[in-house]
Amino acid sequence: MTGFKYIRFFHEIRKDDVGIVGGKGANLGEMTNFGLDVPPGFCVTSKGYDAFIDYAGLDEKVRFLMQDLDVDDVDMLTAASNDIRRNIEQGEIDPKLEEEIVLAYKEFSRSIEVKDPQVAVRSSATAEDLPDASFAGQQDTYLHIAGEEELIQHVRKCWASLWTPRAIYYREKQQYNHFDVSLAVVVQKMVNSEKSGVMFTANPITSSTDEMMINASYGLGEAVVSGIVTPDEYTIRKSDKSVLEKVVADKKKMVVQNDSGIGTHEASVEDVLGAGAVKEECLTPEELNTLIEAGLKIESLYGSVQDIEWGMDRDTKGLYILQSRPITTLKEVSEEEESEMNEQPEKLTPLVRGLAASPGIGRGKVKMIKDVSEINLVEDGDILVTAMTNPDMVPAMRKAAAVVTDEGGRTCHAAIVSRELGIPCVVGSNTATSTLKEGQFITVDATRGVVYEGNVLKDKEKKKEKTEGTGAGLGISLDELKKMVAPTTATKIYMNLGEPALIEKYKDLPFDGIGLMRTEFIFTNKIGAHPMYLAKTGQGDLLIEKLAEGIAEVAGAIYPRPVVVRMSDFRTNEFRGLKGGDEVEPHEENPMIGWRGVSRYISPEYEKGFRLECQAMRKVREDFGLDNVVAMLPFVRTPEELVTVKEIMAEEGLKQSKNFKIWIMAEVPSVVFQAEEFAELVDGFSIGSNDLTQLTMGADRDSGILNRMGYFDERNTAVKNAIKILVDAANKKGITCSICGQGPSQYPEFAEFLVECGITSMSVNPDTVDYTRRLVSGVEQKMILRKLREER
Repeated sequence: MTGFKYIRFFHEIRKDDVGIVGGKGANLGEMTNFGLDVPPGFCVTSKGYDAFIDYAGLDEKVRFLMQDLDVDDVDMLTAASNDIRRNIEQGEIDPKLEEEIVLAYKEFSRSIEVKDPQVAVRSSATAEDLPDASFAGQQDTYLHIAGEEELIQHVRKCWASLWTPRAIYYREKQQYNHFDVSLAVVVQKMVNSEKSGVMFTANPITSSTDEMMINASYGLGEAVVSGIVTPDEYTIRKSDKSVLEKVVADKKKMVVQNDSGIGTHEASVEDVLGAGAVKEECLTPEELNTLIEAGLKIESLYGSVQDIEWGMDRDTKGLYILQSRPITTLKEVSEEEESEMNEQPEKLTPLVRGLAASPGIGRGKVKMIKDVSEINLVEDGDILVTAMTNPDMVPAMRKAAAVVTDEGGRTCHAAIVSRELGIPCVVGSNTATSTLKEGQFITVDATRGVVYEGNVLKDKEKKKEKTEGTGAGLGISLDELKKMVAPTTATKIYMNLGEPALIEKYKDLPFDGIGLMRTEFIFTNKIGAHPMYLAKTGQGDLLIEKLAEGIAEVAGAIYPRPVVVRMSDFRTNEFRGLKGGDEVEPHEENPMIGWRGVSRYISPEYEKGFRLECQAMRKVREDFGLDNVVAMLPFVRTPEELVTVKEIMAEEGLKQSKNFKIWIMAEVPSVVFQAEEFAELVDGFSIGSNDLTQLTMGADRDSGILNRMGYFDERNTAVKNAIKILVDAANKKGITCSICGQGPSQYPEFAEFLVECGITSMSVNPDTVDYTRRLVSGVEQKMILRKLREER
């Protein structure tokens, strides 16, 4: 033993030391003493964590925050976790403890003869990796950390990760006393992996202990463990080490060291290793055999099946074992299941991969659509495959069992419409139209973003049927969701809607109104002709009648809840697809930022068409008596054009007043810069987060490449700053400020940001209404608790 009080080096650790160094630390020590190739290092023991908590005076604070916590309330759980971790990361470390960590790092540096070596700093809970409870992945790991200051900082981060939401939830469900669990920290030589992955010495899918499974990809193992890459997969028969099944994946991403030396980032395999590496098999036969031998040896040493993380060092080309723990998820196999296992397993042949945009599984024959002229070829149950959908294709999308596109991200037309229609959709595949064949039978797994050959995934489909129509993965049916009592929130939860007929399906969901009703569906499906074509041919009454009918169908179904109707927001290329559109619409190279919204309404080339839209809205309010309809103007650029369009509306009987409200979409940065001026002119803002992100970041929302690279993200600081300005301006004037887009329901922390900013409402897709309401309720409760604490 060394003279350290809070430090143990790997050679001093045995498998029974879980209570001192945690499960991960104990396993690393045991493997080191077995003589396996484990990167050397040391552990900051659990006594170190306890000493830190005691010295910083955090025990009572943590117990208070955990008091009466309902871990099934996602928002309450997240709030408690954030508060605890913030206290830990800001807590003061005992100087004696800090000195020992620094001295141990120096001694470790001398032993490997490297000054300030890079290390992996890994959490190791004292209840982790026990045979009866796998806590794997509940705490955090930090890679490529170098220097004493960085080490101390990341040891503190590891301590805080004992209180992540997933760790708290897991302990609660496993009935562990939160305060009986401490956290040790592993500090280990960083392996700069050229290849890495995970190895199971039993088949985790079938629970067969006669087989083993190996996943492998390029770069650091985080890519495989976190699921950002689909790895190569090998199924091995242990008795003779033969490969039973091999699936070579398209490995598009890898995790590599940052150029600065500290930390990691995602990179393109093609950029780092060349285009050929993406589709090539990752492991050589010799490397695969080395892994098989190592797995069998480790299983033999432990006397049980193991879950092993491994890496092959870029410099030495040698295999390092980074972690091994018992597999705790194998289930007892019944005679019936064993019989099924002995049958020929379902063969999955991936054809195309893309972004999962609308979850679900769809099967059918490929119907390749080049443009709108071919949409009548799509029959019920076909898989619609195209470069990208447009509004004219919606009738065909309704018939389709699934949609697959070459282009687009998760906010493109295909994604938004598919989510609303409730059909599976994979976008941004790059190669669907060239790889898939007309009439080919395929299965679209739009939960994982994979298209398979043939009629497969039948078991998954049965599971899907049990949760058909659920909200944000709550695992309950739409009918059950309607019966649930939704929490009351100060922030109004609105719903987005495009297809009027769908209101009957969703009208009983717990929403406060329609925050975005898109009229484009009515133009495409009910009217079918360009407004200016109808005006010129004396058929304007057709537009007024059909548009009014569509709006009234929704407004009447949910009266007196408000319906915010967005006036037409077709772009030139979309308007040109309507009857007569090619005669009156110009060609624009970039219609996304072209002649659309209010600039169109006030132009002599379209003003008559806009007046027809206004007359339809007036008909809904006056003839049908549905005064719950609010008008919303899209893509506003200047206060001057807003004044002009309001004058036109007033002339058509839609004068802004207490009984008739006008909102604008706040999606162009110019509205942000003149937010207070715009707030004087309208009754509400609806932040179009998709277009606002696109224009703020200069990132085409339909670009699959930029979506995958992370440029299109509402959580970017610049976008959040813009939103804050808009919310502040609206609150200062006392008008409504809403937001429509995927962000609030997709990212809990983004929803929290919006509520804390003071946003008055959020409008989300039908499938996330209940989830978002519960999420917002938790955030609001957290804010109330925080205020009460501050007042104390």
